Amino acid sequence: MRVVLFRHGPAGEANHELWPNDALRPLTPRGEERTGRAALGIAALEPRIVRVISSPLLRARASAQLLRDGLALDSRVALCDALAPGGSVSQLIEALPDVREDEAIALVGHEPDLGKLAGTLLFGAPAHIAIKKAGGCAIEFEGRALAGAGRLVWFMPPRLLRRVARARRVEA
Repeated sequence: MRVVLFRHGPAGEANHELWPNDALRPLTPRGEERTGRAALGIAALEPRIVRVISSPLLRARASAQLLRDGLALDSRVALCDALAPGGSVSQLIEALPDVREDEAIALVGHEPDLGKLAGTLLFGAPAHIAIKKAGGCAIEFEGRALAGAGRLVWFMPPRLLRRVARARRVEA
């Protein structure tokens, strides 16, 4: 089983006047474009993703939808409160769906929580691995995803994910 972690793309600046509820802060137009291209890079690297699960915050849901579209999945993006800022890493790990060994799931969320999740999956402790906006990583497991049982497969900033997407488009 493989777990792909994807941080939401660039969003508008936190501004209580514009977005009294920070959960409704959207991706910027440039953030949408860059996140969409990064999502295509993930789709090229991880065509075996069968489910996309997102934080309920708007900017993460929009990023997850771009990833879902890049993968051409029929299933809807699932929402998980544990992926919201301040969510429980242990609850999230327990809630991960079982998928076949040759399949992957994608989790879309926020920093620093996504980086703490990566550290927990890799090292068994909440070590923080900073993931840039619209960047991601893939962690592989033999069997179910458990704290400390993961192996890092790839870790890329958004610039490299966009480059992967561009290279795959040229090859096609």
